[in-house]
Amino acid sequence: MIDIIVQDNYFYNETCQECQQKELLLIITRATEYAIRAILYMSCQPPGGIIFKKDICKAQDITPAFLTKILQPLIKDGIVGSQRGVGGGFYLARTPAEITLLDIIKSQEGPVYLNQCQIEDSTCEREFFCPTHGVWTQIREEFMATLSSYDFASLASKQDKLLPVSSKASA
Repeated sequence: MIDIIVQDNYFYNETCQECQQKELLLIITRATEYAIRAILYMSCQPPGGIIFKKDICKAQDITPAFLTKILQPLIKDGIVGSQRGVGGGFYLARTPAEITLLDIIKSQEGPVYLNQCQIEDSTCEREFFCPTHGVWTQIREEFMATLSSYDFASLASKQDKLLPVSSKASA
């Protein structure tokens, strides 16, 4: 088991076996991870149908209260829709091909930045003479482009190929 310590809003791996020192980890929240899993599950279902909350919870091992919490920002951002009442549940408001990993991360986490100096233009007084400022910008742009390149239609098509043989037989 890895012990993760939060210190000054950073996550540290206390027991790094390879380097025997603390290392910085950039990780997404559990809510974002579960939101990605829920959207992937929904993307694997027949299009246009209502998906019951209990089915998502059971398939992804998410509590009903937590699922409701993580779907709220996705509903607000027009990624997921909900239908109340008998036979109600959730549905994708966009096609899986129109939803990317970046969409889910931004919906759950907000804007993605690697460094404080990137948050607002002209807030970094070192921007013009700091050799790493441009590096952070380039890395962020490439990271965002990579997240945008993974849509849920592609991920869903890979899902079936990755299931163990025993799961395919029982499905």
